[in-house]
Amino acid sequence: MLTKDLLRVSRAGGGYHPQFADRSHRPLAARVIGTYQGHVGEPRAALEDALTGLEREADDFKLARGLAALVEREATFETDAAIEPERARRAAFEAAEAVGVVTEDERAMALIRASESLDVSADDLETALYADLEERQVLTAVEPRWDPDGLVAQYNLSLAQTALFDATEVRVRSSDPKALISAIKRLRLMYEIRRLEGDAADGADELSNREVVVTGPTHLFRATRRYGTRFARLLRTVASADAWQLEATIDDRGTERTLTLSDADPIRVPDADPVAEVSFDSGVEADFAARFSSLDLDWELVREPEPLATGTRVMIPDFAFEYAHGDFRVYFEIMGFWTPEYVQKKLSQLADLEDVAMLVAVDDSLGVGEEITARDHRAIPYSGTVRVKDVADVLREYERQLVAEDAAQLPDTLQPDDDVITLEALAERHGVSAAALADKATPNHERVGRALVRPAVLESIRDDLEAGMALEGAEEVLEADGLSDASAVLSRLGYRVEWDGLAGGTIVER
Repeated sequence: MLTKDLLRVSRAGGGYHPQFADRSHRPLAARVIGTYQGHVGEPRAALEDALTGLEREADDFKLARGLAALVEREATFETDAAIEPERARRAAFEAAEAVGVVTEDERAMALIRASESLDVSADDLETALYADLEERQVLTAVEPRWDPDGLVAQYNLSLAQTALFDATEVRVRSSDPKALISAIKRLRLMYEIRRLEGDAADGADELSNREVVVTGPTHLFRATRRYGTRFARLLRTVASADAWQLEATIDDRGTERTLTLSDADPIRVPDADPVAEVSFDSGVEADFAARFSSLDLDWELVREPEPLATGTRVMIPDFAFEYAHGDFRVYFEIMGFWTPEYVQKKLSQLADLEDVAMLVAVDDSLGVGEEITARDHRAIPYSGTVRVKDVADVLREYERQLVAEDAAQLPDTLQPDDDVITLEALAERHGVSAAALADKATPNHERVGRALVRPAVLESIRDDLEAGMALEGAEEVLEADGLSDASAVLSRLGYRVEWDGLAGGTIVER
């Protein structure tokens, strides 16, 4: 991005049109880069004089200054002094106080006395006194990431980003909507998705028929530079798509104007590593995901699930919980730092959802928990962080209902052909959870621990066991028949384990 004072836009016809650079400005870009490279080793003041001369010769001084601002970020300035300036000033002022400086001769005497105390020459001391002032710092290196063409491309991208900083809303269509939504979520921007129909969906064939509407920084309770910067950075992802269209509503000092951009404009993402994007890992969502993943539940947490239709709009919840033993999802939305208008849009979307299990964590400050409940969705209040236990409790309620439904679909009697089979394996065979088998009869098998075992197998194992046998030997007998829960089987056959410290155990009759 550029600073606001370097923004170049035309307001002709009531619009808002960034004044992009083109190939004719390549020589100017080359001169800006060359000016920096030619002043390595010189003070900033000399560099700025040269840039001022360049601005006067250019057709548009803001363009020259904007190009220079981008190269400036790749430049390194350092203080060049024999002694740290603050230390030099302290010694000089102390010497001046002792001498009582009034004349030039007395000033020279004070500098000599101070330089002797610091073991440097008087000239070096005088040079160091104000060497840390910005205009006296020395340009020690400049390593621009771009050649002249790349600098022009970076300027156009930065100019468009600066124009978007004052947007209240941006509407985007892209040939890569998945990458667009992913970037919006990483940048933690507020958005909604609308499905376009009829004439509204016309345009380039490769564009998605879904329009992503992103709330801009000036539409918040109070505009923040951090949100505005994230908002502008989204353009990098938008412009990386093969085809895209963007329309933004701009708050131009109180006047509402429309900015329209597309892949036909000279906006390209230069072939250089972008500035690191805002990390999603610091958000409430990521904090919740990290803590939920540590639980041993029959639910898998899915980020960015498929869109849900809500009338003419589309909603992508923050998460979905997928049940491990069936085709069932609970969608999860976290309502946090949102504007009142955005909250109402979200409530409207929730009202239009049909046949969807939706769980919504609501920041206490929003005060809309009852409205969400009235829309037949589950609301969980939170402050700061979402309590994993509250979410897990709701999921267990769904799980009990799913287990009951699965159990109702199974026959009352189960008769597997296997001699030995675990409850988990049998449940998986029927596509249900093991809990759904709890009340089912198994006349040909006996339940031993977490396994179903034919009585004949138990009798065969009984014949192979005897009191005094080492536990290790007994476990080998059980494993030969596919039984791993030695404790449950031995107890069923009337044995217990007598432990001998760390040396192992021996089975004895109970």
